[in-house]
Amino acid sequence: MLLRPRQKLFVERSVSALDEHQNTLAVAPTGAGKTIMLSAVVGEKLRGSAAKAVVLAHRDELTDQNRSKFHRVAPGISTSVVDASEKSWAGQATFAMVPTLTRGANLDAMPALDLLVIDEAHHAVADSYRRIIDRALHLNPMCRIYGVTATPNRGDRKGLRPIFSNVADQIRIGELIRTGHLVPPRTFVIDVGVQDELAKVRRVGDDFDMAAVGQIMNQTPVTEAVIRHWREKAGTRQTVMFCSTVEHATTVTAALNAAGVKAELVTGDMADGERRDALARYAARRSQVVVNVAVLTEGWDHPPTSCVVLLRPSSYKSTMIQMVGRGLRTVNPEEHPGVIKTDCIVLDFGTSSLLHGCLEQDVDLLGHEADGEAPTKTCPECEATVPLAVTECPLCGHSFDLGGGAASEPLSDFIMSEIDLLKRSSFQWCDLFGDDAALMANGFNAWGGIFFLAGRWHAVGGKQRERAHLLAIGERTVCLAAADDWLNQHETDESAHKSKSWLHQAPTDKQLVYLPPDRRGDYSLTRYQASALITFQFNKQAIRTLVQDAHADAGRRAA
Repeated sequence: MLLRPRQKLFVERSVSALDEHQNTLAVAPTGAGKTIMLSAVVGEKLRGSAAKAVVLAHRDELTDQNRSKFHRVAPGISTSVVDASEKSWAGQATFAMVPTLTRGANLDAMPALDLLVIDEAHHAVADSYRRIIDRALHLNPMCRIYGVTATPNRGDRKGLRPIFSNVADQIRIGELIRTGHLVPPRTFVIDVGVQDELAKVRRVGDDFDMAAVGQIMNQTPVTEAVIRHWREKAGTRQTVMFCSTVEHATTVTAALNAAGVKAELVTGDMADGERRDALARYAARRSQVVVNVAVLTEGWDHPPTSCVVLLRPSSYKSTMIQMVGRGLRTVNPEEHPGVIKTDCIVLDFGTSSLLHGCLEQDVDLLGHEADGEAPTKTCPECEATVPLAVTECPLCGHSFDLGGGAASEPLSDFIMSEIDLLKRSSFQWCDLFGDDAALMANGFNAWGGIFFLAGRWHAVGGKQRERAHLLAIGERTVCLAAADDWLNQHETDESAHKSKSWLHQAPTDKQLVYLPPDRRGDYSLTRYQASALITFQFNKQAIRTLVQDAHADAGRRAA
């Protein structure tokens, strides 16, 4: 498979930092393709050598996911697994469960490593991870340590500086919004009469005093106002709400249910089974709202969620980004039939957006692309080397003074700027009919297209001898990103023939037979354009059927 251009840069910077420092942390939010990039780095370090690597994960599903995606990115490298049911070091890359590997006998059996990779690297300072890291460095002092995470600032505020001396790269969430890999947020900062009080709440340690916040927010008039504004702005959207305390969350959940809104409560005090049942009801749309206290900030995603409500302030912008990020996932229409998601409404009843600025302000509307070596600066707190653009040190949490402070008037709406994904794509995209309403690209194994039908953009992808798939519905940029990712997933460097000379040659006689009569006399038509038109002709009915069925599903869901 192929990597996106930004993913390639992330990998290059990670490999370079590992070579220079022997360790590095790389930060990539939800939607960036973290596992794909992690796998590519491992592939780069192992390919053509006898080196050995271990990829750590703390959950079974992450181990399985990492190994599966690794085979797609680095198919020539052997793998093995160390978990509760299997303990094999036979592969050049071993995927290991931390709770299993950290046991004495298993850790003693670990061979000398050349590369230790830590997925969800914000856990790296935990005792179990430290035992594995220390053992790897004892067996081979030159072992490289590579960490990848979406959330470097831990809840307990333990810095990662004891493990990592630098940050190789950080993909900002705004980059992914801009390229169509996340939906755009629309932020509304709403004062229900408590902003002045919230502004006076002091920090306790590294966060605001949530008990004091709870006393301010957990009042009947405030909760009633929150529900009123939420109904007005969110309508029927599935919503996640973040509260200050368990008592506050319990009150909000009860008020929602009393108002006829089916809501679930999720807290850290709940039994695992009880929490899973609540989230399952929400995922099945038997509930519209899930209310939580610092439980769903990481490790949880339900893509149809399209409204985030902040009922607490955040002292760190990274915490705010984690919360808002729960609503920015794009939706796969085959996984969630009838769900059409084009944006995420963010209702901030606290002061986070006033303190840090809205996520909309992170989006570079001019479309500047990152390339080359990452410009860096030194964190004055922990002396780590970090990317120049970061506002918080990913290793210790230090907040950089960027001058001028945060914007005092956050944007209330956001229009996504279209970046020319067509130029950055590895594939040549054809405007089939010259009206910019149907674009297609072909590889050797697959095809992808975006089509403006029934008032919306739709992404569709297909493979030889397989049915077509509906990939996305919504903004043009989101659909183009989904179709391009489909091609990247099923093609290779050899079949990404954007620069090949034959693309511009005249159509073959065989192609002319299959072309629509009105296009056979078009002497400006190229062989590649003819191929795209023929692919469209063969799949036109399947594309229309997919779109019609999707809108019928949406109509039934709305009813």
